[in-house]
Amino acid sequence: MNTPYGSLLEEALETWQGTREGLIEEVENLPADRLDFRPADASRSVEELVRHIVEVALMMVGELTRLDGDFTRQPYTGFLREYAGDLSAVTGKDALIELLRETHAAGDRRFRETGELAMLQYIRRFDGLPGTRLAWLWHGIGHEEYHRAQVAVYARLMGLVPALTKRIIGEE
Repeated sequence: MNTPYGSLLEEALETWQGTREGLIEEVENLPADRLDFRPADASRSVEELVRHIVEVALMMVGELTRLDGDFTRQPYTGFLREYAGDLSAVTGKDALIELLRETHAAGDRRFRETGELAMLQYIRRFDGLPGTRLAWLWHGIGHEEYHRAQVAVYARLMGLVPALTKRIIGEE
């Protein structure tokens, strides 16, 4: 059987690209003046969700592409500070969408530069157990899909049809 992928890394990166593009579509689907929406006081707003997704993706890319990467080398918040800094100044729909695009493109380049062989090597996970870097890339993709679904639910709570549903039913 012929595969469209030259490697396992390429397959994962193509999936990440589709996930990120889907997330961007969901954010684009929302009115710019509703990105402060949150379903409950303790929930993140849409803006906060997007910044969180980017923070975690930056951490994922940074640690997985380090030769000495180890998710136990510092607390979770330390990783976020190290790799993402403070993204709170990034506000507004256009700026958030651009942040999603730029960070994905940069991350994709870093993974490709690191290469598949390195991505098949072990890293210490947050729980202290070993796992391949590629498996943790898949974990990061799952994280983005989880939050993409939250944005779609937020759209429903705002009385909107989520972007993916629009695409499926042909309302693009």
